[in-house]
Amino acid sequence: MSSLWTLVVAFAVAVLGMAAPASAAAPATISTVTVGWGHTCAVGGDASLWCWGSNSSGQVGDGSTTARSTPVAIAGSWTAADGGTGHTCAVRTDGSLWCWGNNFRGQLGDGTTTNRTAPVRVGDATTWATVSAGDNHTCATRTDGSLWCWGFDRHSQLGQGGSVYVSTVPLRVGTATTWASVTTGFAHTCATRTDRTLWCWGDSSSGQLGVGSLGYRTSPTQVGTAATWAGVTAGYTFTCANRTDGTLWCWGENGYGQLGADVPYQTAPLQVTGGTWAAVTVGFDTTCASRTDGSLWCWGHNGQGQLADGTTTHRKTPARVGTATTWTGPLAVGYHGCGVRTDGTLWCWGNNGSGQLGDGTTVRRTAPGR
Repeated sequence: MSSLWTLVVAFAVAVLGMAAPASAAAPATISTVTVGWGHTCAVGGDASLWCWGSNSSGQVGDGSTTARSTPVAIAGSWTAADGGTGHTCAVRTDGSLWCWGNNFRGQLGDGTTTNRTAPVRVGDATTWATVSAGDNHTCATRTDGSLWCWGFDRHSQLGQGGSVYVSTVPLRVGTATTWASVTTGFAHTCATRTDRTLWCWGDSSSGQLGVGSLGYRTSPTQVGTAATWAGVTAGYTFTCANRTDGTLWCWGENGYGQLGADVPYQTAPLQVTGGTWAAVTVGFDTTCASRTDGSLWCWGHNGQGQLADGTTTHRKTPARVGTATTWTGPLAVGYHGCGVRTDGTLWCWGNNGSGQLGDGTTVRRTAPGR
């Protein structure tokens, strides 16, 4: 893996005419990965950040709007990153938050609506913990347990009680100091608290809030009464979450079977059957999840091979990805998908029209490739 990344940087410098930051070092392992509509970013085990793929709004962050089919190093030391439809946000090791790419609705949080082709800092706080980039809005938690959102609020996805339409700077969501994680969909937001309760708000026209009814919620609304939620992930108009007992639940739109069952849309959590689940990720109309045995399963929309099962056939129930039992690391899926294995290696599949698979080509792949 190390030699591969060395070649990647050399290729970028020699062929693309792009200078790699002097501080960049080839990562031996990948600690986290995220995908947007057509771009990918990954944080190395050495805290380096790399992005590639579609770059029409500057979402790769290399100072250009040129698509990149191989990874580009982003200067700095990073702990987390998340890719939205056309923008990216990431937290540095000093706790500062930076965003870049599409900013039409203020989703970069820098006080403007100007697209940025390189990272710009969000305020001056150094207490950012996690971040989630959606379609036109972004949310993030701080180390004090507070939650902040910014960008487009037409569907109340910022959790401000319907009081704003667009915010170009972070707005605090309520006064709670117990927020643990947050996820952003197209026009809805969900978050977990430290007591393992789950809360959602924004658009629920397809039931994606999981509160048992359609319509909007202008502020955080609890999903049921369970206090065993381990994590949550929001797609285009649906949501999935896993519990501490290893069960997996999905709700919202189900046109492609992304809920893991052949049923209509669901306004309340529906359990995905089969196995004990360890982690789940969703994007647009596709779901992928790993089981505690290290196997990987995907279902839903598969028009670009994003289910990684060797076909482009949509699946309404979980379909296993190969036979490997080493899918224990982070996962991310949209119209393409990526996953980290036990040894820290990164594998991607699906749509590659903008080079988002990072293999130097624009050839679609229907099975994982390293």
